[in-house]
Amino acid sequence: MNEPHLIEFLLNIAGAAALLIWAVRLVRTGVERGFANQLRTWLRHSADNRFLAAGSGLVAAVFLQSSTAVAVLASNFVAKGGLTAATGLAILLGADVGSALVSQLLLVRQSFFIPLLLLLGVSMFLRSGNDNMRQVGRILIGLALIFVSLDMIRAATGPMVANPGTQVVMAYLGRDLLTAFVIGAGFAWIVHSSVAAVLLFVTLAGQGILPVSAAAAMILGANLGGACIAYVLTLSAPVNARHMVVGNLALRGGGALIAALIVSFQPEALGFLGGGPARQAINLHLAFNLIIAILALPFVSNFTRAVAGMMPDKSTASLSLDAGSALDPAALARPGRGLDCAARELLDMGQRIEKMLIAVEPLYDNWNAPGALAIEEQDRIIKKMHLEVKLYLAKLGQQGLDEALSRRSMDLASISTSLDAASDAITRTMLDLTQRMHAQGVSFSPKGRQEIGDFADRVQGNVQLALNVMLNQNPAEARELVAAKEKVRRVEQKLQRHHLERLREGRVESIETSNIHQETLRALKQINTSFSMVGYPILAKSGDLLKSRLT
Repeated sequence: MNEPHLIEFLLNIAGAAALLIWAVRLVRTGVERGFANQLRTWLRHSADNRFLAAGSGLVAAVFLQSSTAVAVLASNFVAKGGLTAATGLAILLGADVGSALVSQLLLVRQSFFIPLLLLLGVSMFLRSGNDNMRQVGRILIGLALIFVSLDMIRAATGPMVANPGTQVVMAYLGRDLLTAFVIGAGFAWIVHSSVAAVLLFVTLAGQGILPVSAAAAMILGANLGGACIAYVLTLSAPVNARHMVVGNLALRGGGALIAALIVSFQPEALGFLGGGPARQAINLHLAFNLIIAILALPFVSNFTRAVAGMMPDKSTASLSLDAGSALDPAALARPGRGLDCAARELLDMGQRIEKMLIAVEPLYDNWNAPGALAIEEQDRIIKKMHLEVKLYLAKLGQQGLDEALSRRSMDLASISTSLDAASDAITRTMLDLTQRMHAQGVSFSPKGRQEIGDFADRVQGNVQLALNVMLNQNPAEARELVAAKEKVRRVEQKLQRHHLERLREGRVESIETSNIHQETLRALKQINTSFSMVGYPILAKSGDLLKSRLT
């Protein structure tokens, strides 16, 4: 093969792989933006049964096209105490099977799929006034582009089948399965998607480019790489939330190494998995994750206890942090840098309030005096930070600011006030309500408690989005954040109606906790409103905001 043809081949393969990676991400983005709250609620309700948890993880991974995204969601629930580490591990085992099922489904080839999905997806995305339907359109477009990228890979690799150089390289990978395994793990890590990696390897095997033994080793390596992605993304999570991720890494990664050794010694065993190389490779991926899930599910509690023994939680129960302020007095002479310092301080305030919100919800079920004191201490820190931000911004104003910097200073001051109000809603309202429940010895009805938990999950998801917007200043995410404010208002009104219906039915628990239930919903709505203010300055600057509503 001459040089121009080689360059053209590499460019085609790289472009097709890039489209595949982006298309998988497009599907995941659509699901996260349109249905993240439903998925969070679904996962949260799977705490009672490990097999139900595995099924929930499977379905969530099918929708998100990613077991890693499910791992991050589940780790958040474990960190908040909404799930045990054993249940979280069960969810991850199911998510691994779901990710393998996605790979199976995406290899289905029908000529009418691509134009049909593009037609429906583009129509729904451009013409629908409903945001959720727009996200469904985004998902359909992503699915169509996945099929397009796979066709591009097949077209690009077709002429390479008979090339002697290609045959030598691929034959070497077929003999050196350890190298193939490492390449598979590394590629999955680089693209941050085991689904995209598996689809690429299976397509190459189906084209006759990659020997089936090498494809099998690379797919098993991709399983290890996919488990490593979740491990790294949760490094900053609390230790108890990481137990399930480490357990999954040990099971999936260790199982992949054992399976790769079996394939290296008994490559003929792949013949039992299907008639062709592509079918054998993709069936190995599903069979491997299914076997791991079946063998490990009965023992998830044992696995997580063993991991907890190796990774003891050395953190203290207190939320109080002795961190230095980002408000640098030396930056007062440079207003732009000074405003950046104020923005960093606000991000710290937001993160502290997020921890307070996570810590206060469990107190509705079990009163914890040290935890309550930690929340109150954190509120005092927030009050101090709010005052210091105002004084710092006032000193910056004394230096004389141009119109743009003055506007930004006012926006930061407004956000600081909103965050302080969110802290008040947690400490002055929610914490007081939990103490009242403890003193009176009352509890919510099961349905009422479920509604409070689901609504709190929705608000916590929006708080996380607000912190992301504070960091990246992304107008699309800012618009999503502000639009979520109206969704939260509608959900709060619906939950208030449900509560009144239970009162009319004369349920004792609902009557005893009526005011507490309603005030909690209002407090959560206030917290959501406070954090949504982060998006308004960004939308005003981008022209996406009118005086009273989104354009």
